[in-house]
Amino acid sequence: MSSNHKRLSMGGRIDRERPVEFTFDGRSLIGYRGDTLASALLANGVTLVGRSFKYHRPRGILSAGAEEPNALVTLATAGRREPNLPATTLELADGLIAESLNRWPSLAFDVQSVNGLLAPFLSAGFYYKTFMGPTRRAWMFYEHFIRKAAGLGRAGTDPDPGRYDISHAFADVAIVGGGPAGLSAARAAAAAGVRVALIEQDFLLGGQLLAEPSDSAADAWLRQAEAELESSEPVTLMKRTTAFGIYDGNVIGLIGQRDPSNPQLAGEVLQTLTMLRARSIVFATGAIERPMVFSNNDRPGVMLASAARTYLNRFAVLPGKKIVVATSNDGAWRTAFDYAAGGAEVTVADLRAAPPAALAAEAARLGVVVRAATRIVDLNGGHAVRRATLNGPDGQSEAACDLVCVSGGWSPTVHLTSHLGVKPQYRDDIGGFVPGAFPADRFGAGSMMGTYSTASAIEDGHRAGTAAACGKSAPVPAPSKLDLGETAAAPLREALAAGRGKAFVDFQMDVTTGDIELAHREGYQSVEHLKRYTTLGMGTDQGKTSNFSALAAMAALRNTTIPETGATTFRPPYTPVAIGALAGRAIGHHFKPIRRTPMHDWHMANGAEMLEVGLWMRPYFYRQSGLDVNEAYVAEMRSVRQTAGLMDISTLGKIDVQGPDAAIFLDRIYANGFAKLPVGRARYGVMLRDDGIVFDDGTTTRLAENRFFMTTSTAKAADVLSRLEFLLDMAWPDLRVAVTSVSDEWAAMSVAGPKSRAILAAAFPALDVSDAALAHMGLLESEWQGRALRILRLSYSGERAYEIYVGATAGEQLWSRLLEAGRPLDLKPYGVEALGALRVEKGHVAGPEIDGRTTLDDLGLGRMAGKRTGFVGDVLRRRPAFQAPDRQRLVGLECIEEGKRLRGGAILFLPGEMPYGHGRGRVTSVTFSPERGHYVGLALLAGDVGSEGSEVVAVYPMKAETVRARVVSPIFLDPQGERLHG
Repeated sequence: MSSNHKRLSMGGRIDRERPVEFTFDGRSLIGYRGDTLASALLANGVTLVGRSFKYHRPRGILSAGAEEPNALVTLATAGRREPNLPATTLELADGLIAESLNRWPSLAFDVQSVNGLLAPFLSAGFYYKTFMGPTRRAWMFYEHFIRKAAGLGRAGTDPDPGRYDISHAFADVAIVGGGPAGLSAARAAAAAGVRVALIEQDFLLGGQLLAEPSDSAADAWLRQAEAELESSEPVTLMKRTTAFGIYDGNVIGLIGQRDPSNPQLAGEVLQTLTMLRARSIVFATGAIERPMVFSNNDRPGVMLASAARTYLNRFAVLPGKKIVVATSNDGAWRTAFDYAAGGAEVTVADLRAAPPAALAAEAARLGVVVRAATRIVDLNGGHAVRRATLNGPDGQSEAACDLVCVSGGWSPTVHLTSHLGVKPQYRDDIGGFVPGAFPADRFGAGSMMGTYSTASAIEDGHRAGTAAACGKSAPVPAPSKLDLGETAAAPLREALAAGRGKAFVDFQMDVTTGDIELAHREGYQSVEHLKRYTTLGMGTDQGKTSNFSALAAMAALRNTTIPETGATTFRPPYTPVAIGALAGRAIGHHFKPIRRTPMHDWHMANGAEMLEVGLWMRPYFYRQSGLDVNEAYVAEMRSVRQTAGLMDISTLGKIDVQGPDAAIFLDRIYANGFAKLPVGRARYGVMLRDDGIVFDDGTTTRLAENRFFMTTSTAKAADVLSRLEFLLDMAWPDLRVAVTSVSDEWAAMSVAGPKSRAILAAAFPALDVSDAALAHMGLLESEWQGRALRILRLSYSGERAYEIYVGATAGEQLWSRLLEAGRPLDLKPYGVEALGALRVEKGHVAGPEIDGRTTLDDLGLGRMAGKRTGFVGDVLRRRPAFQAPDRQRLVGLECIEEGKRLRGGAILFLPGEMPYGHGRGRVTSVTFSPERGHYVGLALLAGDVGSEGSEVVAVYPMKAETVRARVVSPIFLDPQGERLHG
């Protein structure tokens, strides 16, 4: 085990009584409870943590928060691999296994670092220029190697064993950010008596107060505020929770992490996605320090000044002993002072000619060397910095160092406030963008509003929290004061770096000042074009540390102001979100609700092999009919053709249509007329889309003068209802019609076969089911055991058949009654495979033919519409392209090669044609026909070659099969309809 040789013996907010063992790149290390992975690595002297995206340059830890662009790792624990996680936000836990990214064979020796020598050929947009030749297909060759080299981490391919969840929460006031402004806002809102949710992505509250010494006044203020909020009943503290997006209606998307310091229990949730709905929101998201741009500014050992102070005071880590602090503002001087007090040798290089006198006096007291009007221009070092080159009034000089702390100013964190269209506004006095005007129910506070002193942030938070409470009458006490004496002189704006080495603007995407200059020369001067041409800000960090520097660089090149140059658009998520968290429990069979028919338990108990059909579980086949589906469905078909079969059709969509204009409405939505349909009769109908393509088919029965019972296909039930509601709301609001889904109210079953009427008579001896009383397409309504009973004489199989509807709670009971009554007549249940095969034999179209590309005429149903007009889709169905002679039309196919079979999806060609391309048509549905003794199918075949009796070749590339077939009528069985009428 390596020692914590860079850990201070005292101080910090870590628990030294609880050591934590972890592994980085196979090396066992020790940290403490309260560490992040980044702080523990620094404490163990690990400075090299990754390689850059394009050039594979060595990189170290830059920040201490979610803005980290360099220190990305893969977590590989408990069977999970999650890549591209910032080490700066990973709470250290026992057994944590982390791996560095983007290197081979090792982090210290990365073969692809040779890319640095190829830098002149890898500038911005190189892939658009370099890989375009020498032939048109050259890209296909290059692509394999480019994709292999691209990316950072590699996700695991095994199923994620982690459990995720989704929850919903509510608050009167949601406060995003647990720093001094957020804490002050929460105290004020809680005092007003409203429900408060305080959201903080860190595992500790405090924000920048955590960078103050642990025995300071700031620490005392923080402990008091946290204790007060923890004891306040209306306050919910949501630590380890990131607000990743703001959505309409003040909905905040949150990702909450489990506490890794506690042992993970079996089935415990790893991450929770919470949709928080708030009456008002206070944004106290802070500000992000900007790095400075100079040659080799990406070397390990370069760190943001605020991050260096955080590692020193929060984690008791001293990353270096010879330190250069390069700054353009007052804030970084506090880092210099704390490191000097900790025993380090510190040099401050301030771009400004005359830093504030108070800071210079404190520096002199602590022995800090001050170099005014001096900028850092270059660094020397490989896996760690060794020397810094400074350029000041006396010329260039070098300073030995092992840590360089940089501060180019601060960028208010306006990402979340921008998600709903609040445009950032530039403030010249702070040199940064702040949110524009908020809606009445949103507020901002603290440094995100450009308020950089702690005292002002606390007052700002108190004001925002009070206002967000919406004028509640409870008295709100004055805010608790805390003044850390920060000064806030305006930062000096940097000029573009000039040096021999690469000066990086976006560390993660390897974008340099040279890339920005190139984009400017080539005309990509809009910030959105700049972003996409150079990939600036398109990494996992979304350019949190680079965006402003890039805007400033482009503004200088264009000789415009930063506001004139503009800013890119921020979109959710603020930080990357695991796909598992977005899915929650909605995976596998839980992706959508599984629907079961009222007879589901009977099917399971009686040997049904179930199949997912849309959202429904339906019997695929019954094992009593055969050992596998191929044997069983043929046996079930024979039962229906020879005696009778019973089918569960409860999954059909069922819609109740009522109102004085119901018949007019149906006349408009169906291609065939329904206005003259007599009461007590049913009719098959087809609906079209607006573009003339067939939408769905089904039957509708007239129950009364102004009431109809519509059935739809299983797959389109929800779509049809939605379509009907849309038409009534938007197209014909004058029609007095109401449509209601009654799919779940009815259990439905179909008895089909030559003996179906006898079975019906035995099951319902009190009912007259003769042809005279219940003709084909007729309706019989009655009761069965006190429940409504509806019997329709309809056929989908080509045999005499009856659809029977009863209340859902009585479905299984009636199903069993029919089987009992039909047992002497050899009634057997059959599944959806047999159902599909029966309809193919009869030539009925279904989903494979009604696939969103076919018209009435394509399916041979054009006569249904006749000369009718005025229905949905009527005009566009008459387009010339739909009447073209070579348009694919429905035909039947018979396999004419013994021992071979047709397959659905096969492509059709004429004999002698080369089997390339889309052919002349396609096979849509196939079955073995016991009636014909061979395979038959339905197909869509070009009309100019699809005459009956002609021969085609069906090619199935998936299995390299070629089969000869004959074009026949799509009706293979009983073309006169004698069976269903007999």
